[in-house]
Amino acid sequence: MEPLVDVLVVGAGPTGLALAAELRASGVSFRIVDRAPDAVHESRALAIQARTLEVLAPLGVSQELVAAGDPATVLLLHSGKRSTQVRLFEEGLDETAYPFLLFLSQAETERILVNRLAARGMEVERDIELLDLVQSDHEVTCTVRAPRGEDRIRARYVVGCDGAHSAVRRSAGIGFSGMAFPQTFVIADLEADGLQAGRIHAYLSDAGMMFFFPLGSPATWRLLTMVPQADRAAEPTLESVQAIVGRYTQDPVVLHDPVWLTSFSVHSRRADQFHKGRVLLAGDAAHIHSPAGAQGMNTGIQDAVNLGWKLALVSRGSATADLLASYERERIPVADAVLRMTNRAFRVATSSDPVVRYLRPRVPAVVVPVVARVGTLRRAGFRTISQLSIRYRRSPLSVEGRPRLRRGPRAGDRLPDGPVTVDGTRSTLHGRLSPTQFALLLCGPADSWTDHDPGVEWPQVQCVRLSASARPGVSADPTGLALGRLGLGEDDVAHYLVRPDGYVGYRAGGTDLDGLRRYLESLFDA
Repeated sequence: MEPLVDVLVVGAGPTGLALAAELRASGVSFRIVDRAPDAVHESRALAIQARTLEVLAPLGVSQELVAAGDPATVLLLHSGKRSTQVRLFEEGLDETAYPFLLFLSQAETERILVNRLAARGMEVERDIELLDLVQSDHEVTCTVRAPRGEDRIRARYVVGCDGAHSAVRRSAGIGFSGMAFPQTFVIADLEADGLQAGRIHAYLSDAGMMFFFPLGSPATWRLLTMVPQADRAAEPTLESVQAIVGRYTQDPVVLHDPVWLTSFSVHSRRADQFHKGRVLLAGDAAHIHSPAGAQGMNTGIQDAVNLGWKLALVSRGSATADLLASYERERIPVADAVLRMTNRAFRVATSSDPVVRYLRPRVPAVVVPVVARVGTLRRAGFRTISQLSIRYRRSPLSVEGRPRLRRGPRAGDRLPDGPVTVDGTRSTLHGRLSPTQFALLLCGPADSWTDHDPGVEWPQVQCVRLSASARPGVSADPTGLALGRLGLGEDDVAHYLVRPDGYVGYRAGGTDLDGLRRYLESLFDA
């Protein structure tokens, strides 16, 4: 019998690797195993959203991801002989340091995360398959098949990040409710002549939609489109995919040198529970849906970030196991919203209804450019697609203190970013916050908090002062942008407790910290 570890992570895709990186940063003992003998080599998921880059930034990988990928901000809509260029996401510049959709092969994303783990002294244990698990009051005993034969792994908690056919979910007896769509799609990573580089190409027709995404590696382009009903049973070939392209456009787009060709069907399903005893689910093990909107991998990584800090607190004994119930309370509504959005988009893209077939190539080509020119609509669209608008206002961990603040992000909302300087060095508000601790953000004139030293009472909480004026150790905001995004003027006094995943847990006006004290006592099981 192996020694007991705090967490066993089953599945070394992007979700499992992100969770492992979170646990390592927090000093939690864990193992991460995967049934495959090697890492993936196909591109698979290829789009990384702004919020995902934000939550991965404290782990030190986002800049490497951006450097390796293709940040796309321009969409070319092709409808018949008409092509319309739409600039997508630069309006997000005020919202985030990552105002774009980053295209990067999943294989590269995993490689960067694996290297981060290796730099911290941890490795993925491959060719290990979960066969069964048994829960007790204090631990989970897992039976696995390893190269040397069957073995046992003991862990206080097990997290299934092992995909749509999750062995963890099956062994825990958790249902996976939903439906399968009848359509078949083809994915191809290949070269394509006749496409303008560095653009997202969307071809609209009464037959459906076809997309070319800039990939870079292992091929220049990713093609995604629906397979005609008559061809659904056949394996895709370069010739058959070229024929499909001809159904969507008369442009001379010539395909060649395919690196990866595959077909797939779409399911829309969600696990009935994300948390059962000492077993938790994340990523595709918890929810699957169509690729519309590039939400899947991003939702999984943010599952991992939401869960990681909670497992760390519970594993260290700083919080009771009741804290883990908030994971399901917060992430199931997010998964449900993603399923609703992707299902609607999928039905519009694939419907055979005569009215929809008529409107599909005509309406977007006219409406999308008009909407894109309206800044408020473009910002709203960016925040939704990039997942910056995700919030947990109904979570038991989201508390509005008194006196109430009337403006700015509410408890449960993402803390907005903004430029600051610290002792003359440029930084950002997000960059000042710890990735493994709660951060108490004390806002207002520098002399407002001279009689307060919360670090003495709560050493597990990082204290950050934000003021319009510069003082030693204070995050100065001379432009007023950071304070303004909090709904504060330079003379306003307020305090925010920010969770390790960057969401506001508690906020109140003034310098009275009694409400915060009660919040922390309930959280940390004082």
